[in-house]
Order: sequence, then structure tokens, then C-alpha cells
Amino acid sequence: MQRATMCTGKCSKCIGITLFPLAACAIVCNILLYFPNGQVLQLSEITDLVWFFHGILGAGILVILPAFMMLGAGGAGCCANRCGMLLSVVLAVLGFAGGAYCVVISSLGLIGGPLCDTGDGEYLYPFRNDTLEGNYLFNQTTWSICKEPENIILWNIILFSILLAIGAIEAILCFIQVINGLAGFICGTCMRKRKMNISGM
Repeated sequence: MQRATMCTGKCSKCIGITLFPLAACAIVCNILLYFPNGQVLQLSEITDLVWFFHGILGAGILVILPAFMMLGAGGAGCCANRCGMLLSVVLAVLGFAGGAYCVVISSLGLIGGPLCDTGDGEYLYPFRNDTLEGNYLFNQTTWSICKEPENIILWNIILFSILLAIGAIEAILCFIQVINGLAGFICGTCMRKRKMNISGM
């Protein structure tokens, strides 16, 4: 019981520290999606799902907020701060929603494929009507249909895949924090501190 109560604050702090680099990577990946292969495109030539800001907002800002709270709630290394742990639970739910949102949009981006020029100067989505069995992800020979931007398919697959993984990890960590925060809120003051107070009397 003593170890369990001591672990909630430390676990909260560890999760918070882990979420920061993940959120930063998500924001960077989302920004890179606006510049396929390093090219600056017109707004109408950028894949529509990129404008859902799933990396900047979902896996980025919505995860950074609870990460700050987790560090504060776990700063003492224990679960003495009940209000802080409860607030970390509420924000962890927000972070979970942000991570899940990133997973959904990234999955749709991978399945639907990028917006690209197929050779006639017109930008369209050549893979949006593909069946799951015949999807371009499993048939690399179809990638040549996209002429511009150069390497747009590979660019999108890599970045959307990274965002998908980051969103999934963030959602799992935030879910763990919900359980951890509830445990910290219920247990209240650390057992070690209680033991010291009793012995001091």
C-alpha cells in the first residue's frame, strides 16, 4: 500500500515528461505535411486532411496542457495533492481525446492518399476510391501516378504513420494517467508522511 501511494505521483511525473517530446514531434510532423518534399505549395494543392491540425492541435496542444498538469501533480513524488491529481485526470481525458483524434485523422490520411498532380496539371485524389484490398499502400507500382509534388506519396505515408504512432502512444499514456490520477485522488496523503507524523507524536 505504501509503495502504491508513493508511485502515483512519480508515475504522473514520468508520463508528463514523456508526453512533451511526443507532442513536439507531432507538431513538427504536421507542419512538414504542408511542405511535401520541402516544396512550398498553394493552399489548394495541400491534402485536405492536413488542415484538420491533428498533429498541431490534437496530438500537440491538447497533450501539452495535461503534460504540464501531470508534472505539477507529480512534482512532490507522492499523491498528497488531491486537487492536482483530480485536475490531471480531467486534462488527461482531454489528452486522450487529442491522441485519439490524431489516430483517426492519420488513419484516414493513410487510407485516402495524398492530393497530387497526375500529369495533366490538375490536382486530385487518385486513391480515394480504392478498395482496402487494392489500396495503394499495398501496391507500390501505383505510386507513379502522382507526378507532382515529387515523392508526395512516400512523404505522406511516413509522416502520417509517425503521427498515427504518436497519437496512439499519447492516448495510451493519457489513459494510464486517468487511472493513476484517480488512484492518487482516492489515496490522498502519502502513507510515508502519515507514518512519520504518527511516529513523531
